[in-house]
This record gives sequence, structure tokens and C-alpha cells, in this order.
Amino acid sequence: MKDPAKVFLIISIMFYLGTINAQQIEGIVKNTSTELPVGNVIVQNLDSQTQVLSAPNGAFQIDYKTLPVDLRFSASGFESLNIQIKEEGVVNIYLIPLLENLSEVIIRGTHIPGELHRIPAAVSVLSRQDLEKTDPTNFAQAFNNVPGVYVNQGALNTTKLNIRGVGARSQYSTNRIQAYFNGFPLTTAEGELTLDDIDPEAISRVEVIKGPASSLYGAGLGGVINLFAEEAGRGTTASVNTLFGSYNMTRKSVSASHGSDNTNVFINYNDLQTDGFRENGEYERKSLLANVKLQTAGGNSLNFLTNFTRLKAFIPSSITEEALINSPESAASNWAAAKGFESYDRGMLGVSYEHLFSPTLANTTTVYLNFRDAYEPRPFDILKEERVSAGARSRFNLETAVFEKLTRISFGAEYYREWYESGTFENLYREFENIGSVLGSRLSNNEQDRNYSNIFAQLEMELSAKFKIETGVNINSTQYRLTDLFVEDEVDQTGDYKFKTILSPRIGATYELQRGKNFYASVSHGFSTPTVAETLTPEGQINTDLLPETGINYEAGFKGNWLGNNLYTEVAFYSIQIEDLLVAQRVAEDRYIGRNAGKTTHNGVEMFINYLYVPFEDFSIKPYFNASFNFFEFKEFEDRDNNFSGNKIPGVPESTVNLGLDISYGSFSIYSNLLAVGEIPLNDANSLFTNNYKLVNLKATYGFEVLKNLEITVSGGVNNALDDKYASSVLTNAIGFGAAAPRYYYPGNPRNYYTGIGGTFRF
Repeated sequence: MKDPAKVFLIISIMFYLGTINAQQIEGIVKNTSTELPVGNVIVQNLDSQTQVLSAPNGAFQIDYKTLPVDLRFSASGFESLNIQIKEEGVVNIYLIPLLENLSEVIIRGTHIPGELHRIPAAVSVLSRQDLEKTDPTNFAQAFNNVPGVYVNQGALNTTKLNIRGVGARSQYSTNRIQAYFNGFPLTTAEGELTLDDIDPEAISRVEVIKGPASSLYGAGLGGVINLFAEEAGRGTTASVNTLFGSYNMTRKSVSASHGSDNTNVFINYNDLQTDGFRENGEYERKSLLANVKLQTAGGNSLNFLTNFTRLKAFIPSSITEEALINSPESAASNWAAAKGFESYDRGMLGVSYEHLFSPTLANTTTVYLNFRDAYEPRPFDILKEERVSAGARSRFNLETAVFEKLTRISFGAEYYREWYESGTFENLYREFENIGSVLGSRLSNNEQDRNYSNIFAQLEMELSAKFKIETGVNINSTQYRLTDLFVEDEVDQTGDYKFKTILSPRIGATYELQRGKNFYASVSHGFSTPTVAETLTPEGQINTDLLPETGINYEAGFKGNWLGNNLYTEVAFYSIQIEDLLVAQRVAEDRYIGRNAGKTTHNGVEMFINYLYVPFEDFSIKPYFNASFNFFEFKEFEDRDNNFSGNKIPGVPESTVNLGLDISYGSFSIYSNLLAVGEIPLNDANSLFTNNYKLVNLKATYGFEVLKNLEITVSGGVNNALDDKYASSVLTNAIGFGAAAPRYYYPGNPRNYYTGIGGTFRF
């Protein structure tokens, strides 16, 4: 074989055959939280057992013989990922951090996205892993892991969140907090929010902006909650999960997903039922969510999101202190006799389009439609409500240079219109013994058409590599037309009403001491308009004299990473000054009127610490700690002949401390959590307080493969492991009528258990 031509021919044939039998897959590995590339990822071909490392820019190439091919991606600090590649082309691989490097998390809920550590505001993130640590039947409880947020939960359908004490005086629901789901509003035009309708399995991430944020989103004196829907990984999957627990609790869910370079589809259906711990506490919720994202030419994207919920939840209501101690499972006698409940069909549909005009100019426009059809029998009347709302929001983002300084500008407008009709009827349950609520004659009939509009702008400027400032402003106009359709009372409140136009500015700055360690300070203005419930009088009429609450938030804090980014710390000091405080004044049993009454001051300290220790591959220990210390009081507050100025604000614990320890080895994880809640003032006079309490919750999960493409996950947990007796929610300023004692307390569940099993098949 001395002929050079023959040698060259043989080598060429061998090379050609090698390229046939060993083709290459190319791709880029990214962090799901930051979308930044991940280097030094071990990419293993499970068919041939060959492996390569990804480059610092996340790029990799690995040989394969035939498609489909099974690849495994693993890296220190990330969850391992097995994925099957079925077609040629460059693939994007997203790895989930075991513990998010919080200083580098990109916050998407602000108008100008940025790294968490460089945003001059108190922002907390609940990742997918954080949501999986808690009882999957109770999404709202995950917010207790956010310092500054406290969850009052009388039942699964009566959740009240307050942020920094704002919203604590709400009687039955969350208000004064704005919330968005993939950019579509969850909060109604009149300010009420229900998070219980959304199943945690349908959520990938939550961002909480604490304190007045009206310069970003309009009404929302307490803050803003941004939820992001779950998305599909690459490929096609189907999942089925079941859960069983105490009080005949069952939860069934089915999910399907498909992800490719240009298409991402996630669909989830779930059915939750429980008899509840208390009498008259049955609960049933069915919900369906679909999240579809399409990537179009030029990097533009289209997002469709829809969620539908059907709920029927009975209401045990609040009870006396004696009942809390001796018979916490009992319901209030009048609610039990009336078999009071709430039921509704609720849905939302939104479409969002992001268009890139150039690398430095983009527009995101959303249009949305929400509806709610509700029926609620209460002992004192029966309420029927219909709400339909529609709106649009358009935002431009521009990156440019001003005075040779990198500057990002966001500006746009939002318009939201809501048609609301309510009517009350007599409840004749006393005349029909053991039947429950019976519809009687009409007591009121009103229509409200609310128009809510915002014009907003925000500017962020890099004055130096370490110093950044941002400023923003929002102009809000809220007006409504009231149509009184009830003529029997000879009172006609029909007319056009308008709250004063509100200007909400904000300014903030952040200074980076060194990479991942930042000081920040900000001043922001916020407001909240009265809700429909606050404007209604006991006679079903509208109180047109109420004013919006307004407030200014002064804040300073520090965010920093330590020990090679394994230790993350935050501390925030704030003071919120609120005027035209809206309070609910009790005038009869279970009857309230809203009124403006004075000023409050909310001073507090929040801190958050978490740490990741990885002694060896696939094993991690993650302790965390967060705490809030609250100094909330009435600055000026006179109620009739009583002067409560200087008293503590009721409904908010004086402190909360949250300790947790997560341990993971491979596919086995144990989550443990201790929540300690301080005393809560029960009335404006501060003559009565709840006892402090501690809750210990535990959960374990284990996943394993039974077939090549089928993964099984089993889980189990216990809530309130120490069986502490406590009030999970309180009704402030309760009054006993006649010889009855006041009903301040909603008892929390005693020790309870759950266990589940689920399967995911990858096609």
C-alpha cells in the first residue's frame, strides 16, 4: 500500500463512514432563572456513554449515531436533566438551579427587567422548588416564606394576604395588592384579589414587589405579585398526579406539555375536594389552565393564557374564644344553620404579543378578558354578583444613551373597564328548618361600570459601573357610573362618580460595593381605591363619599452574596405613611360599612438568609431563615368618642420568623419548616391579643424511573406536626350582639397528613 493515491482514498472513505456513523448534536445550556449560559456542564450520551463539557458560553457538541438519542446534563448546583433529542438542529437546554443564585436572578415583573441585586426595591422570588416544598393543595401558604407577607386563611377560599400590614383590616378577602399572571391582571378594577383559584402545579415562579408600587402598576398600596405560568421543557410529556389526605381530601391533576424551538404548550387540569376540618367546611374546586407561547419571525413572540375555575366552598365563619379552645371544629351557629357558602364560575383569557422593532426597541401589548358569576348565601342575605372586565396594556422598552450613560426607558398605558352587577335578597333559612338558605325577595340591585386607566413611564440610568438610579411616575384615573335598578326603596343613587386623579412618583438608587453586594434606597408613592364591599352599606346602597387611601414608602436595604455565592443575605428597613385610611366599621352582626378614618405609620425590618452546601455531587443541604419585625400603629385615628392614636394596628403579627432546612440526595428530598408568629392585636383599642404560635410542616419526595421514559414520584407530608392550637385568621374589631361573645377567631387545622403519587411519561 505504497501508492499515495490509494492511501488517500482509503482514509477518505474511513472519514466519510465515520461522519455517517457519528454525527453531532449542537446546543447551548442556559440557566432557567437568569437565561445566562452555563459552562462546565457534563453532557452525556446515554446510548454510547460518551461525554463532553459545555464551553463557558454554554455551547456543546456531542456525537451520536442515530436519532432519537438520550442525553443527560449535569452540573454542580443544578438539577440533572435527562432529555431525548428526536430531530436535527441546534437545541437550547435549560437547567434548574438547586438553589437560585439570587443576586443574579432576572426579575421580569418590573417594567425594566434587571438583576435582583441591582433593583432598588424589596423584591422576593418564589421559585418552582419553593412551591414544591409546601402542601400542593394550599398555594397561598407559600407566601409565608416571603418576609413582610402574612397569610390569614380562615379556609381555602377565604385567604387574606397583607404586605407590610397593608390590607390587614380587610374583612374577608385580599385587597390593596395588585397581581398579574403572565402580565394579565388578576386583581379586579375595584381592588380585590383571589389567588386560591390557581393551582400551584400551573405556576413556575412568583415575584413579590413589597410596598407601594403604583408608579409601576397603578393601584396597589401594599405591593405587586407577579405570577408566571408553568412552561414545557423540550419534548412532549404527559403527567398524572393524585393526592390523598386528612378530612377526606383528594386532589387529582392531569398535565400535558410540548416544547420545541418555536412552540411551547402547557395544559393543566386539577380537581380538589375536601370535607374540611370544621363543620360546614366542604370545599370543591375544579380548574383548567392553558399556556401557549409561539415564537415568530424576527424573535417576536405570541402568548395565550387562559384559566377557568369552578368553585363551591361552604363557610364555617369565625367563632368565639371559648369555641376556639373547646370546639374549634364547630362553625358559627348562624352560618351552620344557613349552610352558608360561596360558589362561582370564574375565567380569564389573555393574549400578549412582543414585537422587536430593533435590538434596542421592543413593544409588549396585552389584551384580556375576565369574568366571574357568583352566588353567596349568607345568614343576613343572599348575594348574587356578575362581573365582566376587559382591558389592554401596551408598553415600549427602549435602550439608549443619555449624556453618554447607558439608559433604559419604559413607557406605556393601560385601560381597564369592569362591568359589575350585584343584588341582595332575603335569606329565609329560619323559615325552612334544616334546609339551609332559601332565596327570598330582593333587597337591592345595583350596577357599576368602572373605568380604570394608567399612563406610566420609568427611566433607569447607569451613572457608573457601580451606581444606578431609576425614577418613574404613574398617572391614574378611576371613575365609575352607578345605576340603581332597585326602585322599591325610593332611593336612586344613579350617577357618575370619579375619584381624584392621582400622581404616583418613585425614585430609587443602588450602589454596588463589589460584585453581588449592593446598597439601595428608594421613595415611592402608592394608592388604593375603595372596593365594592367597602362602598356598600348594609342596606345595599353605595357610599359615594369614600376617598382612596394614599401612602409614601421610604426604604433602604442591602442585598449580598457571600462564600462563593453559596450564602445570600437581604435586609430592608422601611417606613410607610398612609393617609385617608379605609376601615371597616361593624354596625350589626356580620355587617360592616367602610369609611376613611385617619392615618397610620408602618415601620418595619425584614431579613432573609439562605445557604447552599454541596459536600458532594447530587447531595445538597439548604438551610434558610427569614423574619419580619413590625412596628405598625395608628398615627391619627378617632372612632366616635375613642382616640386610638398611638395604638398598634390590629390584624398583623408583631413578628414572624421562618426557619427551614431542605436536604436532597439524588431524587430524594426532605423539606422541613418552622413558622413562628407573634401576638396579633384583635381590636383598635389593643385590649385583646392572640397568643403567639408555632407551626412545623414536613414533606418528603422521591422520584425514580420504572421504564425508560416513565418517571414516578411519591410524596408525603404532615402539616402542623406539633398539633398546635391556633387561629389561622382573625376578624378584627368583632362585636358581640345581644348576649353573644364576639367572634374573633378562625381556627387553624390541627395535625393533618397527605400522601401522593404521580407519573410523568416522556414521548
